[in-house]
Amino acid sequence: MITDSSTHALTDKRKETLVTYVYVGTIFIILSLVFILNTGISGRIVNFFSSLTLAQVPGTNIALPAPSIPAAHTQLYVIAFQFTIGIGILEIVTLMVRILLHSPIARKAETIQNLVFWLGTSFLIMTYLVNITLQTEWFVFWSGIILVGGLALVTRALIILLAKRYG
Repeated sequence: MITDSSTHALTDKRKETLVTYVYVGTIFIILSLVFILNTGISGRIVNFFSSLTLAQVPGTNIALPAPSIPAAHTQLYVIAFQFTIGIGILEIVTLMVRILLHSPIARKAETIQNLVFWLGTSFLIMTYLVNITLQTEWFVFWSGIILVGGLALVTRALIILLAKRYG
């Protein structure tokens, strides 16, 4: 019996590859939209990096880069917030697609990990950067990023563990 290969359902590997292509393409679209909607972003980025100085991390003898006047870059922080929210929404859509396509649990867990990270980062940007008044809050923000990164990894591990245990 001769069949047309175009009528066969996509393999699971091919589905995952297509989801990845659409995901990466959408990240480029989000990045482009952020640049298109925020005129002068290039100048803001240059000004931000030009303003970096070494500042002492509170309670330590460690000096790390920080903007000399963190509050001067609020517009750039808002732009970063827009990007992270865009990626967070993309992660929600990607998770729904992965559920509909019955993706492997490892892929769903990875998407949930990304979701936790990007939405957590957007919360931290709004809390510590957009409303920043002190240089010490700059370092609190980066501590929060490390915390959110760890939380995202633990979330992924728990999902995989629970799926193996109860799935």
